Amino acid sequence: MKNISIEERAVNLAHYIIDSKDTVRGTAKKFGISKSTVHKDVSERLRKINPSLAREVREILDENKAERHIRGGMATKLKYSHMKD
Repeated sequence: MKNISIEERAVNLAHYIIDSKDTVRGTAKKFGISKSTVHKDVSERLRKINPSLAREVREILDENKAERHIRGGMATKLKYSHMKD
């Protein structure tokens, strides 16, 4: 993501999150940047650049946040299921 403006990066991240419904962590890993940068881009900077796009991303991030405890529980279950063998 080198050689592009911060605004372009924020819009690209937003489109990726909307299309893939990926988490902030997954997006950061995909683009090789920090979670903090992704979060700041899509929650603060994007609001000033494109408010309607920011609202779409916020809906997905809120959905991911609501499901986070389920994913965590599944990961824990999977981790300990290997220990029974």
